[in-house]
Amino acid sequence: MLDFPEFMKSSKNRISDKEQNTQDIEGYYYTGTDGSQMAFWTCYADRTSKKHKHEFDEYMVCISGQYTVIMNDEEFVLNPGDEIFIPKGTEQWGKCVAGTRTIHVFGGKRVLGE
Repeated sequence: MLDFPEFMKSSKNRISDKEQNTQDIEGYYYTGTDGSQMAFWTCYADRTSKKHKHEFDEYMVCISGQYTVIMNDEEFVLNPGDEIFIPKGTEQWGKCVAGTRTIHVFGGKRVLGE
């Protein structure tokens, strides 16, 4: 597959540009009944995200392309099928190449919505 299925990309679930840590990416989210969230992003150009941290754990899997996670001054290169766990409170940032798609699961509310 070259893209996420259309049924996953409802405009009601789109992550606003104001809540993105990376410019010019497209993301969508879903919220569980416990307040945890799942989000997925598509990167259409080579980009670098802002440094940030979350007050909850994060799990990430690379679906296509390549995403480099930087945390604790160490780089972790994720290729399709690779996954990583990012503990809460960890300063992180990353780099994606054009065509990268990732899925993230957060142990809390990452997207506030509008």
